[in-house]
Amino acid sequence: MGCPRILILGVTIFLTVSEIINTEKVECKALESPEYRVVHSESDFEVRFYRDTAWMTAPVDQISFEKATKNGFHRLFQYTEGANLNFSRISMTVPVLTSIVPGAGPLHSSAYFVKLYLPVKFQADPPLPLPELNLQPNWSKSHCIAVRRFSGFARDNNIVKEAEKLAVSLSRSQWANSTSTQSGYAYSIAQYNSPFKFISRVNEVWVDVSGSERDGCKSSFLAAY
Repeated sequence: MGCPRILILGVTIFLTVSEIINTEKVECKALESPEYRVVHSESDFEVRFYRDTAWMTAPVDQISFEKATKNGFHRLFQYTEGANLNFSRISMTVPVLTSIVPGAGPLHSSAYFVKLYLPVKFQADPPLPLPELNLQPNWSKSHCIAVRRFSGFARDNNIVKEAEKLAVSLSRSQWANSTSTQSGYAYSIAQYNSPFKFISRVNEVWVDVSGSERDGCKSSFLAAY
């Protein structure tokens, strides 16, 4: 008599997990994200052109990427829930972007900036955050980004490896020696999923590269010809 109970329990767990996965997919599709155009694609990376965008940014002085992201996102979440001078509720967006300021730390960093893309309705005039949150709006000018996608969770023990893999891919491409330092960041990690999602997670490494939409984000060397 025990087998039917086990079977029913197994089916229930399967359906529950399936519902969670389907809900995650719907939520992901429904969330706003910055628009971009893919200008070059290879098996292990692609180059995108992003137009001007506004983000809310949480500076974090922390050695650990994971702790910095958690700290920054907690403050950003409070902002979206109404902790701003307008008391506005702001829809969640993707990705949560953690930018690494280059330094001599164990993760090649000295500090982090955790960012949340602002919905279109708030792009021109974002609500000011409450002072105690220590947040600041950031307007990112149109630029080109090289992107490498990876699965699983973004952790302290894998983000540098993923960034190095992207660097190797770029060194073998037309963007060798054409990464841009204009932003002041070594690289950024984009996370698209809730921490409660365990399957089919999507993360990306972002590195700014020189170029413009007009020249298809080609390196400055090739664009001259």
